[in-house]
Amino acid sequence: MDNALRDSLLAGLHDGGIVPYLGPGALADVVDTKTGAPMPATSEQLILAMNGGRPMAPRLMYEFPRAAMNVELKRGRSAVTRFLNTTYGATRWTRSVLHDWLKGVRPPYVIDINRDTQLLDSYAGIPHTLILGCARLGGSAYRFRLHRHDGAAYAPATPEEIDTAQPILFKPMGSPKPKDSYIASDADYVDYITELMGGFAVPAFVKARRAGKRYLLLGLRLDRDTERMVLSDLIHGAAPEPAGWAMIAETTAKERRFLERAGIELIEEDWQALLGGAG
Repeated sequence: MDNALRDSLLAGLHDGGIVPYLGPGALADVVDTKTGAPMPATSEQLILAMNGGRPMAPRLMYEFPRAAMNVELKRGRSAVTRFLNTTYGATRWTRSVLHDWLKGVRPPYVIDINRDTQLLDSYAGIPHTLILGCARLGGSAYRFRLHRHDGAAYAPATPEEIDTAQPILFKPMGSPKPKDSYIASDADYVDYITELMGGFAVPAFVKARRAGKRYLLLGLRLDRDTERMVLSDLIHGAAPEPAGWAMIAETTAKERRFLERAGIELIEEDWQALLGGAG
């Protein structure tokens, strides 16, 4: 990456014109503080962790939502929730280099499709809004839960109670904190993506905030339909080309075709290249 592009990206992250969009690769350097085992973040890592380190049937190994659906059908939805709560809520992990860097920048709007709490920790101590995705809710047309942080603790909130000038942390796949809420199984994703396309999974104040933004994809591979569909809807209303940039060191032909259609420019380097010039 040349210095001019890096400087432009950094300036955009600071002023909010560019929104960081974090994928599993953002957690690649995170390990269990006791065992040194890596945090399960990618689809395959999550499947193996959920199944006690053992591979599942090939058709289930294809993608975590498919494996989670299998577990949900056999052992109940609570089994998947317990696994995610134990993995991301009860286990102590080292800090991600990228999250430590973002803590210094604190962009005004961040999208993070991981289910861990490192992004929340990066904004602890300052007021902000947290949006968690949710699915298959009865009695509600919406597929999100809102929490406002006053600088000390989270509290549930309605859209009317949100201070839209504060930073927004959007975790569409959920988190164990402040109250667990997840998009995990196939059934979750079918419901969530359907409502996302219908406009019911994104609060109105976010729709207003995101108009004309550009996005910087960090640690995100785009070789699965699920990630591509979620991305396409979450960045709806992005700026004209480029709608953003994707930092992917070794892309596939499928990824390149998608990025071209989406108007997102490819930077064939990993996210570490961005941090290398950040002072």
